[in-house]
Amino acid sequence: MSFTWVDWSIIALIAISGLISLTRGFVREALSLFGWLGASVVAWLYGGALAGHLAPYIELPSARVIAAGAILFVVTLMIGALVTHLFGLLVQATGLTGTDRLLGMVFGVARGVLLVVIVVGLLSLAPVQQDPWWQQSALLPEFLMIADWSKDLVLGLFQQSSSAVGLPGRAAFPL
Repeated sequence: MSFTWVDWSIIALIAISGLISLTRGFVREALSLFGWLGASVVAWLYGGALAGHLAPYIELPSARVIAAGAILFVVTLMIGALVTHLFGLLVQATGLTGTDRLLGMVFGVARGVLLVVIVVGLLSLAPVQQDPWWQQSALLPEFLMIADWSKDLVLGLFQQSSSAVGLPGRAAFPL
């Protein structure tokens, strides 16, 4: 079976992710990922608290919550970018840039594969599996197998952790 445009797109996405990480290095990539995750968590956890302080400035409650979340997300992301930059300078000073970049490339390829697995898993929920581009792809079945395995793993972990704290298990989870 020959590669289709979908297969080449998957390869390009993974390669581009690897090349970007090769130029940035592992430390910057990992800290950047933690910065994005941290910004999301801070916005989620504290957006409501900040929204109350924005009441004199923004009338509409939904707009207040959105603005508060956006403010916290951007500020946390900026702090994360500063920390990432400082650690990047530290790596340069230690002379570990070659190793850092090689590990960065591995990290980038893994990130690209994870992104493809997530997208394929989400697309499999839609009725695209009957489309010719899906059926003719050489790589999609492989990534779909990984996505199914990942979903089962995550749902199993969710079920174990939710039953440990007394929450409903997999039956209440929509996937």
